[in-house]
Amino acid sequence: MNLILFGPPGVGKGTQGERLATEEGIQHMAMGDLLRAAVREGTEAGLKAKAFMDGGKLVPDAVVVAMIEEKISADKDAGFLLDGFPRNVPQAQALDAMLAKHGVSIDHVVFMDAPKENLLERLSGRLICRACGFGFHRQYSPPQKSGYCDRCSGELYQRDDDREDVIAHRLEVYQEQTEPLLGYYQGREGFSRIDASGEMDLVYAGLKQAVVN
Repeated sequence: MNLILFGPPGVGKGTQGERLATEEGIQHMAMGDLLRAAVREGTEAGLKAKAFMDGGKLVPDAVVVAMIEEKISADKDAGFLLDGFPRNVPQAQALDAMLAKHGVSIDHVVFMDAPKENLLERLSGRLICRACGFGFHRQYSPPQKSGYCDRCSGELYQRDDDREDVIAHRLEVYQEQTEPLLGYYQGREGFSRIDASGEMDLVYAGLKQAVVN
């Protein structure tokens, strides 16, 4: 199964996508994680991406497309879930062309949506472990010991792109560049739209219903 999850920042694509990918035994390809790994490792693409990510801006298509194609072409038969890609119509067009070149198709496209106030609350409370990258939330899933990871005792921090001023800009960028994807994908076979504002298990049940036959 090959699928795309898209929607605004903070809607839960990463959490729900990782859960679904694990359960279905497919690759979870989260562009945010891939890009941050490249930044940590100091790769050429990572250094280029860092300036955009720190300002809450979208990474240029050329950088994103190159990373994704490498991952997909490495194992075409594994099945994958794209989380955070494509982020705009040109990327979606590039993705379609690239997949066609490799003889790969998308089975499901799921748009996850939630009210703006819900997104702001989720994003501004996120905490990440510097050591292992595991995520927490101040309100919904706080660590047992304040400031430290439950898994490895690493220090927790708030990413630059989860500050309130950057979040507001990220949502503006999303509305301008990513919402047009609805027009691109809506009406295609396998397209679904789900309400992602509720409790995590209810959202996951809706996601499963949309993609698992």
